[in-house]
Amino acid sequence: MRIAQGTRGRVFGMNARIKRFLEYYIGDIVYGANDGIITTFAVVAGAAGAGFSAHIIIVLGIANLIADGFSMGASKYLSLASEQSLETARSQARSPLGDGIATFVSFVAVGALPLIPFFTPGAEMSAFLVSSAATAATLFLVGSARSLVINKNPFVAGMEMLLVGGAAAIIAYMLGSFLQAFVISAWI
Repeated sequence: MRIAQGTRGRVFGMNARIKRFLEYYIGDIVYGANDGIITTFAVVAGAAGAGFSAHIIIVLGIANLIADGFSMGASKYLSLASEQSLETARSQARSPLGDGIATFVSFVAVGALPLIPFFTPGAEMSAFLVSSAATAATLFLVGSARSLVINKNPFVAGMEMLLVGGAAAIIAYMLGSFLQAFVISAWI
């Protein structure tokens, strides 16, 4: 019985540490995850709309994922470091490096999801459909997860993020399709 209670205490303690971590970095995590999945899926949608092969979609997606993720993390670091140097930082001291890393990791981890289906050879259209569904579900889940640390209904929070990401995806797909048709007609 003592072992079970000790284990239970450690689990609750770990949950409290995770909650404190999330409360501290929630803005960076949501920002990184949201931008990571939206920009990566926008690249995927635009390339799919243009009819690019899975190989090209993967190359474009990975290049975007890493470069944009690093840019976001580095920008967050520089932004917070600048705030603190001007003594305009929040009352709770923040770590520019920690915020930058949280943004980068969230961006890359969640942003990689739209690319995964394209690693299946010969499945470009079905890969796009799977990528679309997985992206929509992830947008909703990440948005809903915000309600763990903010006072917002999980459904409403999830729908906010899904609608923003969905709008970006539709714009990217339509633009890719239009540009592909425009470029082909310009070359003929």
